[in-house]
Amino acid sequence: MIKKDKYMFELPMKVRDYEVDVEGIVNNANYLHYMEHTRHEFCAAVGMSFRQMHSKGIDPVLYRAEIDYRTPLGLGEEFTSCLNIERQGARFIFYQDIYNSAGRLVVKAKISVVATCGGRPTRGDELALFFKDYI
Repeated sequence: MIKKDKYMFELPMKVRDYEVDVEGIVNNANYLHYMEHTRHEFCAAVGMSFRQMHSKGIDPVLYRAEIDYRTPLGLGEEFTSCLNIERQGARFIFYQDIYNSAGRLVVKAKISVVATCGGRPTRGDELALFFKDYI
């Protein structure tokens, strides 16, 4: 078992049947979905859902994803998706890890996000207001 780090946000989830391949393990692209869902839930938990951001003209956009796959998840398996966030200039860096129910690291990722406002790139100050207690 690997000891989990401390995280700002954790989201328990479960692997659904349509997320696995013929081998019975989660298809690699689904981990991106799990992490995106975790970021969306984090934003809603800190007070601004993606829908609310969009209605104000603010759209966080994926800039870069670095993912290390460690241990596969299987059908019906429960897991926890975790994140931390920091700001580096105009980018918001999400450090996202997924752990299986035994506490083993499944995925380790560094996700970079930038903000647009009214469809134009920004320095991210609009997003920083929502994350001020976390960055």
